[in-house]
Amino acid sequence: MGFVHKMVSTLSVLVLPLLLSQFADGASVISIDLGTEWMKVGIVSPGVPMEIVLNKESKRKTPAVVAFRDGVRTFGEDAVTVGVRFPKNSYKYLLDLLGKTYDHPLVQDYKAKFPYYEIVASDRGTPVFIHDENTRFTPEELVAQLLAKAKEFAEISHGEKGQQITECVITVPGYFNQAERKAMKDAAALAGLNVLQLINDYTAIAINYGIFRWKEINETAWYALFFDMGAASTAAALVEYKNVKVKDRGVVETVPQMQVLGVGYDRTLGGIEMTLRLREHLIKGWEAGGGGDVRASPRAMEKLLREAERLKIVLSANSEFYAQIESLLDDKDFKLLVTRKELEDLCADLYPRVGAVITRAVAAAGGAGAGARLVLAGGGARSPPVQAALTSAMGQEPAKSINADEAAAMGAVYRAASLATGYKVAPLNVKDAVVLPVQVTFTRHVDGADKLIKRTLFGPMNPYPQKKVITFNKHTDDFHFNVNYAELDHIPSNELACIGSTNLSQVVLSGVGSALAKHQGENVEHKGIKAHFNMDDSGILNLVNVEFVAEKTVTESDDDSTLSKLGSTISKLFSSDTEDAEKKEENTEDKSAEGSAEKNETKTNETTTEKKNATEPEVKPKPKIVTLKEPIKSEEQVITLQPLSTDEFKASKAKITELNSIDKKRTERETALNNLEAFAVDTLMKMDMDEFSECATPEVVEEIKKLCADVSEWLYEDGYDSETELFEKKLAEIQEKTNPLFYKHWEHMERPDAIKAMKNMLNHSQEFLKTSKNFTKEANSEKDIFTEVEIGLLEKKITESESWLEKSIEEQNTLKKSDDIKLTVESIREKMAGIDREVKYLLNKMKIWRPKKPAKKETDNKTEEVVIEKEEKVEESQEEKPVEAETVKEEEVTEPPLQIGDAEVKDEHSEL
Repeated sequence: MGFVHKMVSTLSVLVLPLLLSQFADGASVISIDLGTEWMKVGIVSPGVPMEIVLNKESKRKTPAVVAFRDGVRTFGEDAVTVGVRFPKNSYKYLLDLLGKTYDHPLVQDYKAKFPYYEIVASDRGTPVFIHDENTRFTPEELVAQLLAKAKEFAEISHGEKGQQITECVITVPGYFNQAERKAMKDAAALAGLNVLQLINDYTAIAINYGIFRWKEINETAWYALFFDMGAASTAAALVEYKNVKVKDRGVVETVPQMQVLGVGYDRTLGGIEMTLRLREHLIKGWEAGGGGDVRASPRAMEKLLREAERLKIVLSANSEFYAQIESLLDDKDFKLLVTRKELEDLCADLYPRVGAVITRAVAAAGGAGAGARLVLAGGGARSPPVQAALTSAMGQEPAKSINADEAAAMGAVYRAASLATGYKVAPLNVKDAVVLPVQVTFTRHVDGADKLIKRTLFGPMNPYPQKKVITFNKHTDDFHFNVNYAELDHIPSNELACIGSTNLSQVVLSGVGSALAKHQGENVEHKGIKAHFNMDDSGILNLVNVEFVAEKTVTESDDDSTLSKLGSTISKLFSSDTEDAEKKEENTEDKSAEGSAEKNETKTNETTTEKKNATEPEVKPKPKIVTLKEPIKSEEQVITLQPLSTDEFKASKAKITELNSIDKKRTERETALNNLEAFAVDTLMKMDMDEFSECATPEVVEEIKKLCADVSEWLYEDGYDSETELFEKKLAEIQEKTNPLFYKHWEHMERPDAIKAMKNMLNHSQEFLKTSKNFTKEANSEKDIFTEVEIGLLEKKITESESWLEKSIEEQNTLKKSDDIKLTVESIREKMAGIDREVKYLLNKMKIWRPKKPAKKETDNKTEEVVIEKEEKVEESQEEKPVEAETVKEEEVTEPPLQIGDAEVKDEHSEL
């Protein structure tokens, strides 16, 4: 029976991959941590845990650089290499250009840092790069290409063939304003990505920190202060972790919660500022040594920038190091010893700003967060002076318990898995905080003059996502209101300039007077014009709708009126079926009571009835409150930076699509060229090997050699610049000539293993046949599993197969290797399949066989065993009868959408 178990085990191994493939039908989702200098991609897919995607160099992070040279577009390390020789053609540090006007201070600072770029203002007023006479690139288009490359990395690394990744979560700096966040979403749309959420980078880091400390979160709140210094900016966030009770699907559950309490940031404090200062130090060293005007050479300036970046990293762990550049300018080499002390002196004014960021984050939290853990993130935080400044500000050593480079990407991909369909993750309630407060301003005519009224919509550190409603109850005609940034006292003056215009939009309302006139009367009370706003989880403010609201008081006698019916219909929309049922029961009980009272009154005398009616008070109908709503037409006009128009978006999309098409054609051509060249060279080498040349006649071998030599010569002379189709055509010609030869070689190589496998099967089958003969009625009446016919069929199949194999081997051995194959591997497989069918038939019969049950019968004090054939047959038929699956009613469970309670702006009714 060991042979039986072996066969069953083999079948299980074959079935297992099929079962596993059924769980790989879901779509993968990714996170993109797009920083100023580097880009990291996280992914989660069915059966694959959250992890970082590797790029084509098998690295975990990629330089956020895109370059164009000679019609070839490159990314990452290749783009950096292009940028050393052609700085103008390599675009980097693009994050700070998103969502800004041309005259923005950060744009002008960018132009000063990288003077070799030609940047002008577009029709929208945004910066645009002039690449050549015919090509211009906006920051959104360049960022879109980086995002698309990140998507491609994920698809190549983990995606199934033909399956695209479309959903993602993208990290953004927490100080990004509305225009910057919308510009990032536009870039993602150009890249073909659906953004599930734009998540603040420090929030993503805090999520990553929290999910690996799940057991530490309980009812007692504890705090962590995350310090993140990147290439261009620095941010700090004070975060609270604790368990809270939330209501989900009507059930109150206790879940962990992560809430941002305070945020501080410095947009111009980052690693690039230190690198630029160190580059300036190297320039002075070059000029002191009698070098030429290095500032006039973009290529030399780019070499110095790269060497300064390398030197900065090395000096974080060494006290001194040599800066070395070959052929910096005019074929002159450059070498200079730089100490860590010199670097620290160059950046002495930057380190006090580190502590200021921490102080602002703690102050924004309103004094909360006592005993917070200080956790480092970001590459710039590795600098010893930075860590010393942090220790001085916090009074404790900073913790290095997370991966500073990958924490944001991993936290964001966890968030992506929780937002995407098809994944279930451990719950974590995430609450972010508003960094730039928003207010609504409008004018109201008071005492003969227009008075400007200001109302805070989202104050500093208000949690979001959240909905809010503001009520205007003093306006009787069309009016407008403005949405602005306000209450920015907690932001330093240098940061206020980076915000840009504080005016966001103007909302013009029309049809107010007609809406009020439509709902008039003594029993109608106006509740005002209500504007509904939503700050979504991407931190983007949306005006949902504007409506006029009134309340009408009606009695039961007015139920037939049109307005009352409308109010009744609206009320029913907000009542449950249970409440309707209860009302029906109350109405039924009232009617029954009225009928019973009528019968009792008939039985009483007339005098008693009159007396009773005279003393009872008159019952008045109970009034009802009906809410009336009338939509108000609203037109929102963006004041700061106009979003991409439909035509502009289509033009940018077409430009990127054309670049993708060029890349695809270039890749196809390079692949076809490489395939042709490799196949020709490889075939030419194989024709000199006996094991291949013996598989064809000498004439055919010479013909193949000549064909391959001609193709190789053609490639090195005139054919290298040919089109893809010609490469594929020539490859097909060679393959057509060589396929018979390579097929024969494969047959001769694989045949010995196939023959060995068949002989092993025949030996096992013979052993099984011998065992099976003991389970026939003639051999063993108690275990008559097989019939003689079945045993005979297997024996015949084995004998015929042995004879066929022996004869075929003899015939094949008489042939040359170049002759047509007589004993093919496929024919051996067919014979093995025939034996396998017969053996499996008997194995299955052995598995389902059950011994017959004997019946005891007493005759003359003797016990006689009688086999009840009929009962056994019935029993067998019952065993073979398919069991009907139990019908289980599937209950559809729908998860309700996230309910975020409307919050009316405080003091609105008393002031407006």
